[in-house]
Amino acid sequence: MKRILFFVLIVFALPSCKNLVPYTNAMKQQHGWFDNQVQQIQFYVSHNIVLHRELSQGSTDIIHGKIKTINGRKVEEIIIPQGTPGVVTQIPRESKLLVSFEMGDDYYLSFGVNPNLSDKYVLLASDWNKGMGAVHYAGQEYTTDPDSKYAYLLVDLRKIQKMELKQRIVKGRKVK
Repeated sequence: MKRILFFVLIVFALPSCKNLVPYTNAMKQQHGWFDNQVQQIQFYVSHNIVLHRELSQGSTDIIHGKIKTINGRKVEEIIIPQGTPGVVTQIPRESKLLVSFEMGDDYYLSFGVNPNLSDKYVLLASDWNKGMGAVHYAGQEYTTDPDSKYAYLLVDLRKIQKMELKQRIVKGRKVK
């Protein structure tokens, strides 16, 4: 009896699982999406993104981050955990997306196509030094943790397939 109950639970749980796959330009072209359609897709981040910013003595504009003391310095830390949902707020140019993981006009990170990583949309930084990137977030400059460089965008392929299955073409009506 326990085996049957376990099997039934698995059968019902599997369809609700997300089928997250890396987002690429090839996927966009394959589905024929325009920019406004891309902005309606739910994105997820593949790896933890950790942002650090050293605070000066007079700095008091901490809003969403945590304050930590690292080597005697006060540092603001913002963590975007793996699997966090995000939305595209802007597409400034081909192969670049601005993705927001929280409310606010300036709360976004840049992602762009990396041809060395199967054209995945990876976290972009203005400068990479020893695996740490300089990024702009909420109007401030932050440094990423070395592991953040592996972060890329994911989409739920099941939801996309369901979305496409719901599309239909209307042929119109004629007067009788």
